[in-house]
This record gives sequence, C-alpha cells and structure tokens, in this order.
Amino acid sequence: MEPDTTRSDNVTPNLHQLRPRPNSNAQTARANIYTMTTKLLLALPLLYLSLPAQQPRPDDPQFSTDGRLLRPDSYREWIYLSSGLGMTYGPVDSAAAPSSERFDNVFVTPTAYKTFLQTGAWPDKTMFALEIRYSATKGSINNGGHYQDRIVGLEIHLKDQTRFPTKWAFFEFGTTLQTAKPLPANSICQTCHAKNGAVDETFVQFYPTLIPVALAKGTFKP
Repeated sequence: MEPDTTRSDNVTPNLHQLRPRPNSNAQTARANIYTMTTKLLLALPLLYLSLPAQQPRPDDPQFSTDGRLLRPDSYREWIYLSSGLGMTYGPVDSAAAPSSERFDNVFVTPTAYKTFLQTGAWPDKTMFALEIRYSATKGSINNGGHYQDRIVGLEIHLKDQTRFPTKWAFFEFGTTLQTAKPLPANSICQTCHAKNGAVDETFVQFYPTLIPVALAKGTFKP
C-alpha cells in the first residue's frame, strides 16, 4: 500500500514558516510614538517664540495711540486706602463754610498694593486714583456730620519710569473725560508730592494701614 501523499503530516514544513514573525502592530505603534514625539519637540520652540514677551497685567495703565492715559473706569474695584475731609495743602480759607468741604477717596492698583506689603516700595506701573466728592450734611435721617455726595473729579497718579523723566505723573479726568494728558513736570501736584511724599513721592503718611509697613521696611521718610 502506497503512502497517501495528500495528508498534511507527510508535508515537509517550510523553515521560513517556522520562524516567528515580528509583531507588525507593535512596530507601527512605536513608529507613531516616535513621529509624534519628534513633531512635539519641533513645535515647542515655535510655540515659545509665538508667545508675547510679557503679558500685561489687568491693572496696568492703558494709553491711546497719541499717548494719552485712558480713564480707568474700574478704579473703585482697586484697593481702598483712605479718605480725607476738607484737606488742603495750601492756605486755609477760614471763611469757607463747612458744607463746602470735600471728601477725598484714595485707591491703588491691587498688584502695586501687594508689592508694597512685601517691599514697602511702589513698583513700576503703580496707579493711584484720587476720587473727589462733595460733602453733604442734610439728607434722609442724618442730623449731624458729613457724608459723601456727588463726584467732583478724578485724578490719577501714575508711576512709569520709562515714560516720564520724573518717574511719576498726574492726570486730571474731571467727571467726564475718557483720556487725559499728563500735567507738566513742574505742576503743583508734582512738586508737592516730590517734596513731601513719605514714600517715593506718595502721601503714605495719610494712609494709616501702610505706615507700619513702610516703617518696618525702612522706606518711610519722616
């Protein structure tokens, strides 16, 4: 009886078929990972170059194209420092009626305030807002003293060492102006603050919560 040559157990196996085949899925996965990693490494420098050198802070001063300061309408959201009533740095008008005295409310940008608490000094781009309001005595149930009434004006005191030769400048916005140019460097406000400011041309001597900070940091000028 002749052997059955059609049976598979009589077929001599192919040696190439016995060798283990590489896992094509694993190779593809490794190739994809390598490609993605290469693309990412090439993209990172381009992403870095596309970022601005320095992001502006939300409370930084904003200027128009002709160099005028834009009115910071959100100044009442800044840090409140103090209020004064009837304060004047010039001769006192003894004939002035008490009802004509005005309130001064002082605010400072949050970023500058935080820096001052740490260093006792005001950083560049610090802005102070001086809000001036009428005082009133008669209204509602009030029978004595003064309370604040309508706004009279808004002044901004800005520190910008690259923009102003004197480092600081004053801007008057009144009640309606949306932009303002700096007052002259020899204005009364500028010279008074430069001469009498307790810390870097600012009247910290009238801000009771900041006096201890400036004294502790050694920046307070008597």
